Amino acid sequence: MSYFVNSLSEEDQEFEEIKNAAAEFYRANKVPEELEKALGELFFSNPQDVHGYLANYFTNLSPQPLINRLNGREAYDSKGQPCAEAEIFCIICNKETRMAAAAISSHLGQKESVLEWQTKSEERRHHVMSAVQWIAEPLNQMLKEQNPCNQLEVDQELSNFFAVRQQEEKEMRENEEQASISEQEVEVVASPSEKKKDKKADKKKKASDKPFIPAEPPEPILPGCLAIGSVSLAVAKSAAKIKDTPLYKYIRALKNPEDETGFHIPFCLVTILSCGKTSPGKLNLLEEVILVHSTGLQLKEIVTMTTHLQKEMMRIITMSSKAGVTQAILSDRGVMPVNFDRPEQVLDLINDACNNLELELGTDMHLVLNCAGTDLMDYTKEKYEIATGSFKTPDELVTIYQTLINKYTAVVAIIDPFRKEDREQWEKLSTMIGDSCVLLSEATNKPQAPPLPGVTGLILKHINEMTVSDLIRITSEQKGSILMGTASNEPCDDASLSDIAVGLGMDYVKLGGLCSAERMTKYNRLISIEEELAQQGILVSKEKHCLPLFHKLEEEEDEEEEKEEEETT
Repeated sequence: MSYFVNSLSEEDQEFEEIKNAAAEFYRANKVPEELEKALGELFFSNPQDVHGYLANYFTNLSPQPLINRLNGREAYDSKGQPCAEAEIFCIICNKETRMAAAAISSHLGQKESVLEWQTKSEERRHHVMSAVQWIAEPLNQMLKEQNPCNQLEVDQELSNFFAVRQQEEKEMRENEEQASISEQEVEVVASPSEKKKDKKADKKKKASDKPFIPAEPPEPILPGCLAIGSVSLAVAKSAAKIKDTPLYKYIRALKNPEDETGFHIPFCLVTILSCGKTSPGKLNLLEEVILVHSTGLQLKEIVTMTTHLQKEMMRIITMSSKAGVTQAILSDRGVMPVNFDRPEQVLDLINDACNNLELELGTDMHLVLNCAGTDLMDYTKEKYEIATGSFKTPDELVTIYQTLINKYTAVVAIIDPFRKEDREQWEKLSTMIGDSCVLLSEATNKPQAPPLPGVTGLILKHINEMTVSDLIRITSEQKGSILMGTASNEPCDDASLSDIAVGLGMDYVKLGGLCSAERMTKYNRLISIEEELAQQGILVSKEKHCLPLFHKLEEEEDEEEEKEEEETT
């Protein structure tokens, strides 16, 4: 044999060495065994697409995709405002593949006056560009070679990174404030006129029954925090794609790995009217009037019924001969900004439209009022401006709400009736309305904020640094939260919020009005999920929801937990 090899030419010897090296390479990677197995299964399967079958077979043998790089880019939402989008790239079959992208809403909403738009635009761009820089540099290096299917580990690293940056920002801000105080330690003597003003103000305060509680300073928002939530969601979408499963099923597996029961579609709270500060009328009190269908309808039927109701309200307003009523049109927020002066006019309009369509308000559907109490406060007068030129004290506002709820029994929930500082009025209103109606509030960003008295449910917003793991934790701890989709600062084609709501097992979801791409994309996604679950036979239908919202639901859950404990004992 050695004589035979030695007799080969140098070129043939080199070729023989390559053959031996190739054979060893194939043996080390078990290529002959896998090839033989693949060909055997191919023969018995007899697929129509032979090469496609082989491609899928060997793709399944590929190693677990790891994050190769992150890319941060500036995108634009449906209003033309910039938002930060995170892209995840993995190596699959020796090629870099774009797995997913995500952009979530920020704290910078749509409520900005014409005078402050430039300042808000500059602030928004600063937050977005900071987030893009975070994604492209430190987060990209931190998550390289990470497994996107390890959501908890990735989210923990993201949260740790944010905590470090937040602490650095806090220390820098404290140092700047201390330096500013040191420079301004000059005694200021009040003039006689100022002293007279102070005495008059003191007399007014003494004459008033209760001292006015100033607004708490807003929690500082760290520029760049959008990157944390966006990357976390993009990682979750990438993992769902790798596992070849819908995002809602992947999130359900993260929250309840052993839960094999079916899925249910959350009840949609659909906004139908707006009478807030941006509406044409004098009324400011009703930022949103929201519809909740009480019967076990499919989502398509709910959308159709709500659309018919909106059209009937538009017809009534258009045909009205009352002075000052303009032709009704749908705004880009998906609702009608009606021109009314009193809240009774709004609720009477809805009631009339329901009667014309032979729908019974209070049976077929109920109402939720979003009052946005914080935006109503006039801090110069220390009163709520419920309508242009009409100011009410917190106690007077309690009476107004009680009168409305007693007259319009279809109202089952009120969102943010007061500022969070007016805790006494929250408790007083809750006691007065009893079990007929519940109070809801937006979840605060402050980690140790005391719960508001009388509040039954929280409205959860997926914004800023909130990760997927944070959503799972909060919804597990706070049973009875509404996952609210803020339609600002996110691309039109992102419907992830619908998957998140279903995956978390939410009972209610608020997506806004039935207009504009960013909202209807989410409604369409919910409809698609509902149809998919029904076809698979794992859709658990809820014939009706508990009224008032969350109240009976919590009691039933407590009873079930007690029964489980008794059975375990």
